[in-house]
Amino acid sequence: MHLKGIQLTWLGHGTFRIQTPAGKTIIVDPWIMGNPACPEKDKTVTQVDVMLCTHAHMDHIGDAVEIGKQHDPVTVAIYELYLWLEKKGVKQAAPMNKGGTFEVGDIKVTMVHADHSCGILDGDQIIYGGEAVGYVIEFENGIKIYHAGDTNVFGDMKIIHDLYAPDICILPIGDRFTMSPREAAYACRLLRANTVIPMHFATFPLLTGTPEQLQKLAPDVEVVEMKPGVTLS
Repeated sequence: MHLKGIQLTWLGHGTFRIQTPAGKTIIVDPWIMGNPACPEKDKTVTQVDVMLCTHAHMDHIGDAVEIGKQHDPVTVAIYELYLWLEKKGVKQAAPMNKGGTFEVGDIKVTMVHADHSCGILDGDQIIYGGEAVGYVIEFENGIKIYHAGDTNVFGDMKIIHDLYAPDICILPIGDRFTMSPREAAYACRLLRANTVIPMHFATFPLLTGTPEQLQKLAPDVEVVEMKPGVTLS
C-alpha cells in the first residue's frame, strides 16, 4: 500500500482521520468522544478542516454538531442530513447528492451509493436523514480512497471501480448491521480491490466479522488490519 504522503488513522468503528500531503485534516464519520473503540489520546479533536458524513446514525455523526461548531470545518453530507446539521448550527455544512463531485481544499470528494438505512435520532424521535452514502476521496498526489460507509454489497460497486478505480477500499465487515466478511469478499471482486482496510467490526460483541476471515475469503487482496489510534503513512 502506497500513501504518498497521506497519513491515515483509524479511530475505531467507521471513523477515520486523514491528513493530506498539504497538512489538511479530514474526519470521516465523526463519532469520537463517545466511541468506545477510540483511544483516549485521540478523543480530543485539535484540528479538522473537512468532515465527511456517510449517514445519519449516531454511531457515525455523534460528534458532528459539536465538532462542526467548535472547529468550523466544511461538513459534507447528503442534502437531508445537511439541512439537519445546518439547523443545529453547523455553519459550513455543504450539501451533496450521489454522483456529485465537490472540490474542497486539496481533495476532490465524490458521493457514491451505499445500501443501508438512515435515520437521525433527534431527542425521542427518528427523522429522515436522506440516504446512506459512501465517498471516493481523490488527493492531489493521485491516490483515491473509497470509504464505503455502512453498506451491504451491491452490484454497482463495479461502477465505482469503472468510474473511479480507487487505490484503497475501506469496507465494513462486522456483520449483523453491515456486510460480513463473505459479502465484503464479493465486494472486493466487484471493486477489483488491491488493498482493503476493514472497519466497523469488534466495536460491540454483535459485530463478529474479522479481518482474518476476510483475508481467507479474498486471498488475492492485501487486507490491512489497522488498530485504533495507529497511523499509516
